[in-house]
Amino acid sequence: MDHTAKKLTLWALAWPIFIELFLQFLLGAADTLMVSRISDDAVAVVGFSNQLFSAVMTLFVTVASGAGILIAQKLGARKGEDARKIGIMSLTVSGGLGLLLSVVLYLYPKEISAWLQLPSELLPLAETYVSIVGGGMVLVALMSSLSTAIRNTGNTKGPMYIAIGMNVVHVALNYAFIFGVWGFPKLGLLGVALSTVICRLLAVLVLLYMFLHTFERRIALRDFKLFDRGLFGEIMRIGWPLGVNMSCWVFSQMAIFSYIAMIGAAELAARTYMNTLESFCFMLGYSIALALQIQIAHLFGAGRMQEAYRTAYRGLAIGLGLVFVNALVIYAIGKPVLGLFTQDSTIVAFGVSLLGLNILLQPGKMVNMALQNSLNAVGDTKYTMWISLSSLSAIATGVSYWFGIGLGWGLTGIYVAMIMDEYLRGALSFMRWRGRKKLREAGGDMAVEVKPIRGVRQKGALDV
Repeated sequence: MDHTAKKLTLWALAWPIFIELFLQFLLGAADTLMVSRISDDAVAVVGFSNQLFSAVMTLFVTVASGAGILIAQKLGARKGEDARKIGIMSLTVSGGLGLLLSVVLYLYPKEISAWLQLPSELLPLAETYVSIVGGGMVLVALMSSLSTAIRNTGNTKGPMYIAIGMNVVHVALNYAFIFGVWGFPKLGLLGVALSTVICRLLAVLVLLYMFLHTFERRIALRDFKLFDRGLFGEIMRIGWPLGVNMSCWVFSQMAIFSYIAMIGAAELAARTYMNTLESFCFMLGYSIALALQIQIAHLFGAGRMQEAYRTAYRGLAIGLGLVFVNALVIYAIGKPVLGLFTQDSTIVAFGVSLLGLNILLQPGKMVNMALQNSLNAVGDTKYTMWISLSSLSAIATGVSYWFGIGLGWGLTGIYVAMIMDEYLRGALSFMRWRGRKKLREAGGDMAVEVKPIRGVRQKGALDV
């Protein structure tokens, strides 16, 4: 096996992504734990704000995600110069969109939070946090574009190392600003916001240096003037359905957070704490799903369709085993862990009631992540967009309101609706991948595929 093949194995791609996601989880957990020392209201504001930021991120993630898939496909097809141009255009366009969003969030934080039904008693805290962290949204846009481009070349270790550095700096700055140590002023939630922006700025600078040396031909500053209309059209062809897909999910989550906010601040804080716990389970599956997308896109670009098809199932099997075991572990240790974040018995009780439902939720998420990412890797993004648009609108958003608010089932009802949505989208994605539509259309070795006789292994089949 040559160096490139080794670099693109599922394990080689997945483990750095997992470490990066794990560090992000630790960062989020440390953030939540430290902010909880300020107040439960501050925790609720941070959780609510993160949902808002996820929503606005969909605009530039549309470009970054489409570009990432195309970079992997072009490199698989040995078109390195096209991949380089795509990376450059992704950075410039995403940065421009991020700058526009930064201005809006900096100028209108209170109005946006009130429009999204944040309880009035939390608006002063939201105004501070949203204006500062949201004002730095351009940094998130640049980070997303840079890390996605680097990762899809097969270099998943680089973003991982940067995540390590971000964790160390962010936790240290959080501690300094919250508690006023080492000569820093005691700034509370304002300090947490400043810490977030500072860490992102440092990460962007390191990622940019890495990005300039990522492709075969070094990127110079003058290259950022490049714009290839044809390649950008390819980015948008794949990217805009991804943007709609992500928008559907993010806005459904925002709607759900709004429903929970209507129920009460304690429920909103409980959901924020549960997000932290669920992230530990989610990141294992997502690391496999992202690795699958990179690997399958490279295989697809190289015309190795049969290998791409089987890779998705192997990744799915691994992911299901991981998330199920971890959901059980979270169920077993959830109550004492929740007690680390808050002493409010009502919030802990709400969180504990959701731990059992999480065991059902996570396998459905895994099926979605693995198979939708596989479909996206081969350019079947419109299909994943339509199933997300339908299910997330009708079930994740509509049924959540019906169960949670209309029927009065609260958080439990909302979680039941979320589970229904995940399994429906997972089933539809499985049926589409099994049909191999895009793989057959592209040709490659799929065009000459011979159906195996039952009980006889197909000659030339490749194990991944």
